Amino acid sequence: MQVRGRITIALVMLIAAGALIASTLFPYQRTSTARPADAYAGEIPQLVSPLDADGDGVDDQTDILLGALEYVSTQPKYESRYYAGGYPDDGYGVCTDVVAFACKGAGFDLMELVTADIAAAPDAYCIEQPDPAIDFRRVRNLRVFFPRNAATLTNDLSAIEEWQGGDIVVFEDHIGVVSNRRNERGVPYVIHHDGIFQTAYEQDILESRSDLVGHYRMP
Repeated sequence: MQVRGRITIALVMLIAAGALIASTLFPYQRTSTARPADAYAGEIPQLVSPLDADGDGVDDQTDILLGALEYVSTQPKYESRYYAGGYPDDGYGVCTDVVAFACKGAGFDLMELVTADIAAAPDAYCIEQPDPAIDFRRVRNLRVFFPRNAATLTNDLSAIEEWQGGDIVVFEDHIGVVSNRRNERGVPYVIHHDGIFQTAYEQDILESRSDLVGHYRMP
């Protein structure tokens, strides 16, 4: 038993050391911003929203798509940090920031919107102590927010026409923005930020994940 206990402690220490080494070696990881080629031979017209929330002359659907691409073009480094002002301002971020910055660029301030929705329906969020600076950056809260405040769309990947660039896609513990580029089967790529070892911000992941829980469209 003593030997087993020592082995367990050694393994825990080894894992902890590995995590420390990884965080030390990869604090400035540079995930590629290169966009994958559109491999789909068919034609699916990109949806154009009739609305323009921020009045910039670009429709909301396109604005969210462009906002996501603009955010990842800054090559944010993956790390979860707390910011008093809510939005990261130091080049770091997580998956929710792709969506938050994309929506903000289109005129939808998720920090304000999620804060207001939590106040309006606290039982839906099950938050004991709301914190506007972080609540909108948690996937579990966005899993509640989007079904309540956006159009709920299909999760069926075979309905490729129903998946449009600028849509929001939610997984069990991850979130991203649907790309306007597609694989050879017409399934769109996802613009997302999933960790320090991620090779590119825009990837063909929808068909390979088994934890898809939601597909939404603003407003």
